[in-house]
Amino acid sequence: MRLSTKSRYGLRALFDMAYNAGSLPIQVKEISRRQNISPRYLEQIFQSFKKAGILKSKKGPQGGYFLAKRPAEITVQDIVEAAEGDTLLVSCTCKKQDDKPTCDFNGQCVTQTVWLEATTLLNDYLSSLTLMTLCERGQAMGLKRESNHKFMYYI
Repeated sequence: MRLSTKSRYGLRALFDMAYNAGSLPIQVKEISRRQNISPRYLEQIFQSFKKAGILKSKKGPQGGYFLAKRPAEITVQDIVEAAEGDTLLVSCTCKKQDDKPTCDFNGQCVTQTVWLEATTLLNDYLSSLTLMTLCERGQAMGLKRESNHKFMYYI
């Protein structure tokens, strides 16, 4: 299984947001610059994340995108599902709308159990990782944080 750039770039971008901005709005151009991802593509990816309830946006000069939940509440599984639709390794483990499997060999194929178990293990692992986990790993790696938020103070 290969994850698309939508998942990979999306996870990098959301990590960047959590690590560098926390809960504050951040503009796409900042993430784009740091992560070397096209701003146009990020906008497309972020639309999926908005629909999934992972991101929110705020218009205006101090606006941008921000996380809809705390980093500890957003799992890698949530991000991958929002970007890819599902995390099934093979289609024969998927069920149709009428709750019947899509595989003609359902119940008669030993390999189907392998794919079901592998999908379960992958989903469990991705669900165990949150953006907070990635932020902690980034800090342990010594990744530099960039706080580029412009605050105005009036006296």
